[in-house]
Amino acid sequence: MLYISSATSSMSDEDMLNMLEKCRINNAARNITGMLLYCQDTFVQVLEGEDKDVDALYNCIKKDPRHSGVNILERKVVDKRQFPDWSMGFKKITDADLSNVEGLNSFFEHDAGSDYFIHEQNIVSLLMQHFRKKYQAQMAHAELPTEDVNPLIGSLHKTIIKAVNVLAVLMVAVILFGVWDVVVVIFDKLFTPPYLMLTVSDILATFGSFMMVLIAIEIFINITLYLRTDVIPIRLVLATAVMAVARKIIIFDYKAIDPQYVYASGVVLLALGVTYWIVGKYHSEEDKTI
Repeated sequence: MLYISSATSSMSDEDMLNMLEKCRINNAARNITGMLLYCQDTFVQVLEGEDKDVDALYNCIKKDPRHSGVNILERKVVDKRQFPDWSMGFKKITDADLSNVEGLNSFFEHDAGSDYFIHEQNIVSLLMQHFRKKYQAQMAHAELPTEDVNPLIGSLHKTIIKAVNVLAVLMVAVILFGVWDVVVVIFDKLFTPPYLMLTVSDILATFGSFMMVLIAIEIFINITLYLRTDVIPIRLVLATAVMAVARKIIIFDYKAIDPQYVYASGVVLLALGVTYWIVGKYHSEEDKTI
């Protein structure tokens, strides 16, 4: 569903962020995705989901006192969602966003109110198409080409995808063997004299086995995400690296290991943690403005 409405009063950035935070929570609960554009006190919003869920949300939206003149511009059934990973994407449109976009570079020469959008629905389609492409570029920034540049590149791409599928199968086998190893370690520690007692070393060895399985699962998730999107998820890779280094530190034999090695491992873990925080903060800020 695509609808348009007019804000009853101009909304500040803080007002918009507060509204978006609530919208994203409500939409996620209903499994609704979409995109909201805001321009010159006018809202243009796409809602995607099951009919009953979209209708229920739209009825609530119509009653919201922060806007008026709610009109449905388009409603149709689609094969797949256009914004599947956004409970509510958002963009406050500025002249800079459209100045170099063919068909939209003269957008701000008009009074872009509700009446303009209603009578110029092709503009609405162009706007949504433009920001959908930006969304797709963000969500599927291809490390490998998704479209064949030439037959050789296309065949190489398909070969790599098949190789990654093999890696996924092998990683599942590693995970299963890892789970079996955890079971064996726990059984061995509990049923070796003194029975049903674990020393500190036993507990650390068990933790090490558990974390190896978790690391393998994280790697498997990396592989499956890559297969779906052709992009290596940086935050997940960093999380996997943090877990791997943390596991190494946990199982150190501090009586036998060189202190400099321990300090160096701590620095690496700190650097990875800070990097993960910076990347997470960047994506968090980006989600608020896109």
